[in-house]
Amino acid sequence: MPKYYTLSEIAQHVGGQVEGDEHLQIAGLSTLESAQPGSLSFLANPRYAKYLKSTDATAVLVAETLEPPKADIAYIRVPNPYLAYAKASALFDWRDDVTPHVATSAVIHCEASVAPTAFIADGAVIGAGSSIGEGVYVGPNVTIGRYCHVGSGTRLEAGVVLYDHVNVGERCLIHSNAVLGADGFGFAPSANGWEKIHQLGGVRIGHGVEIGANTTIDRGALSDTVVEDGAIIDNLVQIAHNVLIGEKTAIAGCTGIAGSTKIGARSTLAGGVGVAGHLVLAEKTHVTAMSLVSRSVTEPGQVVSSGTGQEGHTSWKRNVVRFKQLDSMAKRIALLEQKVENISS
Repeated sequence: MPKYYTLSEIAQHVGGQVEGDEHLQIAGLSTLESAQPGSLSFLANPRYAKYLKSTDATAVLVAETLEPPKADIAYIRVPNPYLAYAKASALFDWRDDVTPHVATSAVIHCEASVAPTAFIADGAVIGAGSSIGEGVYVGPNVTIGRYCHVGSGTRLEAGVVLYDHVNVGERCLIHSNAVLGADGFGFAPSANGWEKIHQLGGVRIGHGVEIGANTTIDRGALSDTVVEDGAIIDNLVQIAHNVLIGEKTAIAGCTGIAGSTKIGARSTLAGGVGVAGHLVLAEKTHVTAMSLVSRSVTEPGQVVSSGTGQEGHTSWKRNVVRFKQLDSMAKRIALLEQKVENISS
């Protein structure tokens, strides 16, 4: 069912002040360019201010200091329009509506516990000893192993897999085909090949965590792999066994984190980052895109970069040749410096 809110209700939710008719009805959110009557838009980037003159939005979230060029629409003035847009988006998210239901095709073990307010979709499987909390959404073909726990208000989208002994906190969102609790990549070399190290730990996900589609979080070898409260993890991220992700850390797509590394709270890892194993990254470490982190970061708030910036192909080829010459160039420079010292003396 569509959701409607008055400007007054939205302003109260986002902490803003209405400029115009506070009783106007809003049915959804749109960009300034694509907005239709009845929608709320926002201006967070000054580059899009030109669209304020032509937008068909009924109202716009704007900064407190902005002088709007269009007088026939309403405004909600807020300290941070982008943050206000994020808060307003929660009002119109239809996925928050969970109607209690258990599909006839779902397979629930007799020793599992499912709260009466949960939604269990077609094809879902819930193993022995597992518990599903109040208001949980378990999507189509989700597989939940034995002795798992899914906290209240959490949403598991279609195809999510929780292996045995995975604990997911409250108000989490796990997107389709994410896999939590697969074996960590642990093998011991032997004369006959590789001896598997059986992974005996689990996975613990805190409260308010979001995990992207096709992301994998391996179970611990002995103790658990842990993702703390409020962390956000993008699609196609690999988190190896016994990693600890600190609270409110953000990890962008295609990042890979090797085993037993600890990422401090409120850190950010941009897309395509690789982090070696057994490292510690201090709180508020910020790693730029395509970087390789090969040693620990001990000081909080450091920015880590190891990738080369974008350049033309011809220039890149020349620089690749020069990279290979760095060692010989360093020796020649040292020799020249020695000759200069001898002349000076």
